[in-house]
Amino acid sequence: MAKTSLIQQSLPLSLILGLRFFGLFIVMPVLSLYALSFEGVSPILVGIVMGGYALTQVIFQIPFGYLSDKIGRKSVIAVGLILFALGSLICALSDDIYYLILGRLLQGAGAIGGVISAMIADLVREESRTKAMAIMGATISFSFTGALILGPILAAHFGVQSLFWITCFLALFALVLLFVSVPNAPKIAYSFTHKTRQYGAILKNKNLQIMNLTNFLQKGFMTLALLVIPIALVKGFEMPKEDLWQVYVPASILGFFSMIPAAILAEKKGLFKSVMIVGILFFVISYLMMLSQSKTVFIAGVLVFFVGFSIHEPIMQSLASRYCKASQKGSAMGIFTTFGYLGAFFGALLGGHLYEFFSLLSIVIFVVVASFVWILCFGFLANPTFQKNLYLPLQSNVCNEDLESLVQLCGILEWYINESERLAVIKYDRHLIQDAEILEFCQKHLQDKFVFKDK
Repeated sequence: MAKTSLIQQSLPLSLILGLRFFGLFIVMPVLSLYALSFEGVSPILVGIVMGGYALTQVIFQIPFGYLSDKIGRKSVIAVGLILFALGSLICALSDDIYYLILGRLLQGAGAIGGVISAMIADLVREESRTKAMAIMGATISFSFTGALILGPILAAHFGVQSLFWITCFLALFALVLLFVSVPNAPKIAYSFTHKTRQYGAILKNKNLQIMNLTNFLQKGFMTLALLVIPIALVKGFEMPKEDLWQVYVPASILGFFSMIPAAILAEKKGLFKSVMIVGILFFVISYLMMLSQSKTVFIAGVLVFFVGFSIHEPIMQSLASRYCKASQKGSAMGIFTTFGYLGAFFGALLGGHLYEFFSLLSIVIFVVVASFVWILCFGFLANPTFQKNLYLPLQSNVCNEDLESLVQLCGILEWYINESERLAVIKYDRHLIQDAEILEFCQKHLQDKFVFKDK
């Protein structure tokens, strides 16, 4: 909603999130071997080093989201980046496994993913939000791929500790970027209907719960894939570890270009649910292809998986942000992101046990059954394209209470005031009311509250 371009609104925040993802994942290809080099280490402690960040992400996502609704997005993001930098510093200086665990836990405690998504939703109008989320998804995708490629190379030449120093520097750079390049979110005054609703309304929202399940399963399937792919390629097809990037890079590039048509179909054609279901079907097909004894078919399955995963990325967060009230974005997106990290954690936990004790076939059966349930849930998801926003310039000194007569109109979902730009944002159900009817009502009953173009 700010008077800046879509790139200015979303790219700096996307870069901040991308730098954080890069810092988290650059050590992942080599972290288990590094952890084993410490004295007194056990497999359980190595597991905590690998996955501990996800647990603290789960713990802090919701509180950070709630605080961002209360004290502002920028300050909460800044705290998260400082915690991430501090955790990286402790990891870099660690000569004991327990200090390494402490550093990893602190890295995860800087849980700002949901807050950044909420701030992008604050800055960007709903009509352009999917494009903004696509920019964020593409940034994360490139960060993830770059981390997988550079991590082993840099660790081999400069040591694993150098990766943590790089991560600390990137966190501090992101902190500078936050205050130099990220525009301030508009100051919002919420309508009276929000005064008695917070977490209860979020938890009772059927659409938000379906989207939380979606994030849980999507991230869980990704963790399962990252567990299966390197094991199968290295142990099953005898591919050298240093050649894994030859699979990940084309898969990520193909996934990136899949985001564009997915965003267009969702945004321009209103086919959000259809695109999501297609992505789920891609998951099913990819896992079935990974059962093949042919290396070529297996790698093709990896490519199909990354396409399915990538076409979800620009849509999921946009969808989730549409189903919550304006005053609940931080809290709702915090819960949404928490479910994603829970999915990643349980995906690794479940996948490891299934693969070790029952084989890859058991993982594929689980994915197929879960996907069927997932698709059924989308039958209960409301179509967000029915919701539209009307933006009306306000006279000076108008507050939300002055607009309470809008509640008389059937089809008005909510309204709030963007005080920074003196705009009233009225969300309505286009199946129940049209913008012309709202304008006519405002001109008749609230003519002294708005600045109409014909005046």
